[in-house]
Amino acid sequence: MNDKLFNIAQQFELEGTISSIEPLGEGFINDTYVVTTEGDAPNYILQRKNHVVFPDVPGMMDNILAVTEHIKAKVADPMRETLTVIPAKDGKLYVESEGNFWAVCLFIPDTVTYDRADKPELAYQGGVGIGRFQALLSDFDKPLNETIKGFHNIRWRFEQWDATIAADPAGRVKELAEEIGWVESRRREMLDFWSLVEEGVIPTHVTHNDTKISNILFDKPTGKVLCAIDLDTVMSSTSLNDFGDAIRSYTNTGAEDDKCLENVEMSLDMFRAYAEGYLSEQRDTMSQSELEWLAFAGRYITFEQVLRFLMDYIDGDKYYKIAYPDHNLVRTRAQYKLLQSMERQYPEMQAIIQELAK
Repeated sequence: MNDKLFNIAQQFELEGTISSIEPLGEGFINDTYVVTTEGDAPNYILQRKNHVVFPDVPGMMDNILAVTEHIKAKVADPMRETLTVIPAKDGKLYVESEGNFWAVCLFIPDTVTYDRADKPELAYQGGVGIGRFQALLSDFDKPLNETIKGFHNIRWRFEQWDATIAADPAGRVKELAEEIGWVESRRREMLDFWSLVEEGVIPTHVTHNDTKISNILFDKPTGKVLCAIDLDTVMSSTSLNDFGDAIRSYTNTGAEDDKCLENVEMSLDMFRAYAEGYLSEQRDTMSQSELEWLAFAGRYITFEQVLRFLMDYIDGDKYYKIAYPDHNLVRTRAQYKLLQSMERQYPEMQAIIQELAK
């Protein structure tokens, strides 16, 4: 066992004696470990929180505790139907060691996650998971910390975009007139949508902000949705962002960075399945304005990703990890193809939401 990890884990209020600490998952942002204890004591998840991505780890942990405590008060099995934050022995929700921040939550046994939704039945369950998460928090009225500035705020993204275009640090702007035109031709439409959020026409709630299927935990014995996990990005925004982010990932028939654009389309069957699951839990808590703009959310988030991939390419590939020199440009073009598919099928998307929202 790594002595450093053991010493960090020992600083939390753990039950039992630690027998092992082993890596869990691939760790794209955080480093995650399973802490196994002896006998009947519970096991735990230990994470090194990425304080570059999340510069306010204490604020993030305050958000997670507030949200999970609210959910615990409303569910039948509070130890399984949401995460349980384990405090450090000094009362803080994290341990700081050598400039890194660490946090612990209870390990929930007899569960399973999925890397991708490859069929409508699983898309439906993913919709249930995020819909239930939002519905349980629809009456949450405490302020949350903004742990990532401007997340899904297209006005902020356009400020970054304009500055990057003007600076042109990698000298690539002159080669990208067509791609830049894709973004600019939709600027007004996207800002008009965001104005509805800023003006309160579309209300704000607690949002998860990372709604891929792997962040839904399933009960292994029954196969039913247990809860949403990986709550590091929990903040206040429009619930439409969560729906749109899920639609971007669930419905794409190709890869996010697919070089063969013929592979990339939005699957209307997957859209319907996710929307049906989501609205089965969330319909009664949504305003009419949210329902009216729900289908547009997929276009909004996909457009934002087109902008962000292209902006990072123009900036010299500083944010997203790349596997080859024009990786971000390939991502841009694949996401734009997905966006075009959504725009073409938008009337059908709207009709599905109207049907399911009755």
